[in-house]
Amino acid sequence: MLQDRSRSLLTQVFSCWNWKCALLSAVARSLVYLAALARSGPHGTVSIIAVEIAYVTLTAGIYAGMQQRALRLRSRLLGNCIVACGVPALAQGIDWFSHRAVGGAVPFRATVAVSIFTGVSALFHLFVMRRGVFLTGQGRSLGDDFRRIPRMVAGFVTAPYAWMTALSGRTARGAESEPAL
Repeated sequence: MLQDRSRSLLTQVFSCWNWKCALLSAVARSLVYLAALARSGPHGTVSIIAVEIAYVTLTAGIYAGMQQRALRLRSRLLGNCIVACGVPALAQGIDWFSHRAVGGAVPFRATVAVSIFTGVSALFHLFVMRRGVFLTGQGRSLGDDFRRIPRMVAGFVTAPYAWMTALSGRTARGAESEPAL
């Protein structure tokens, strides 16, 4: 009975595995770790990078699958919070524990660098996934997703400006409609 439940849980977890994000995340996060650890010398660097590649390849696909499923939640705000905050926080916590488990003391600088990268990456995932990019089971190839990347990056970089402009326009319209005292 317990074995059947465990098998069912594993089947559910891997049914939402997003291979596109697993591949991209493993490469990108390993490069971030490598860059952050470049000045700290070779001590422990190889084990940290090896754990990162193996661990992230497995889990990033699961996390991205969780993010993809969160996009379907009835509450868009809740889905966005899960994609941008919940899944990345879970990933960072488990990541830290996995490094500790293999005896690799991750330097503070590397942890901060990867945490910042994870936060920006989660926001980028939210941005592109809401626009149908890097989703699995949607009929688009990885090549199609890569062709859309330049527009996605440009849109992501300019999104804060567009958001602030729209917000200031709403604020100005609201002030114009208020009666004069």
